[in-house]
This record gives sequence, structure tokens and C-alpha cells, in this order.
Amino acid sequence: MMLQQHCSTDSLIPDDFQFARELHRSESDVITAIIHELSATEGFVSHKAIIFKLLEKLETEKDVVQLDIYRHALEFVIQRTPGEL
Repeated sequence: MMLQQHCSTDSLIPDDFQFARELHRSESDVITAIIHELSATEGFVSHKAIIFKLLEKLETEKDVVQLDIYRHALEFVIQRTPGEL
């Protein structure tokens, strides 16, 4: 399922993120946490917003292991982002 550019929290079902088999648990947990954070603060979630949040985390993180998790999560989201942002 593709996330709409702006969708309500009621219609958000991030199946393509939560159940992706090629993601490690840590990357899936990061994406899920970002989806919940955006849903709570913005009221909607988009691929673009997830990408921006991951970029923000990459810019501020110092732990190399966590940076690798964020990078893999970002690659995963970008691969599943439809069309142009």
C-alpha cells in the first residue's frame, strides 16, 4: 500500500513499512516510531515527512551504529516512495 501525500491518521495503515521482510527489526522500529510521531504531531504522514525526519536524525546522531540504522531505514523509504517528491 502506498501512503498518500497527506493522509489522516484514521486511514494510515503503514503495512509497507511495518511488515517489510527485508528490513531488520531496528529499522522497522525506527520507521514505525517516526510514523507514530508524525501522526501525533502533524495529524498526517507522508513519505516526504518520513524522509525529512530520517534526514534530521542522520544529521544529529553521533552513534555510528544508530547512523547505519537510520541510513538503511532511509534507503528503504526512498525505494518505496512513489513518483517525485
